[in-house]
Amino acid sequence: METENRTIMTIPLPQITGLVLAGGRGSRMGGVDKGLQSWQGMPLAMNALLRLQPQVGELMINANRNIGAYEALGAPVFPDALPDYPGPLAGFLAGLEQCGTPYLVTVPCDAPLFPADLVSRLAQALLAEQAEIAMPVTEESGRLQPQPVFCLLRADLLESLVRATAAGERKIDRWTAQHRCAQVRFDDAAAFANVNTLDELQRLSPR
Repeated sequence: METENRTIMTIPLPQITGLVLAGGRGSRMGGVDKGLQSWQGMPLAMNALLRLQPQVGELMINANRNIGAYEALGAPVFPDALPDYPGPLAGFLAGLEQCGTPYLVTVPCDAPLFPADLVSRLAQALLAEQAEIAMPVTEESGRLQPQPVFCLLRADLLESLVRATAAGERKIDRWTAQHRCAQVRFDDAAAFANVNTLDELQRLSPR
């Protein structure tokens, strides 16, 4: 019996820019700047950069406060393209406006355990399904739950996102629903868990 050899298509790393989202208010953490909170001896945003770096070609940070502190982490920093902290979609927009590669992948700064193969698996699905966007889904309480803040998208979606945000759209999933979206099943839901309090952050164990 012959074994079928199939070439798995993927996107070359130099074609992907990684964006760490650190532009939130940190309301549930008492208003502190989440990305600068220490975990395992380094700021959360630095952990995200180091975890994402091997998976992409370029790195950027989306932040709205303490810009100098974020710049000291070694990646270009861009604030929201929209005023008044409107949420992660504003970070997507800022990233797409600055992205110089064909693809952008986003991760939040407050989920420090995201998978080391996140980008490669999203890239394979995006190409295989001829999609414009790819995002993880996990099973939680017996139901599949999309994780839209972790998002690989084609950079040419900028115009679409400009139109959507100009019309008042602030929800990632409502915007992504307008496009061909590949969903990639990840078994470890805890890898995508975000920390909302300082106590949660200190209790979180590395893997």
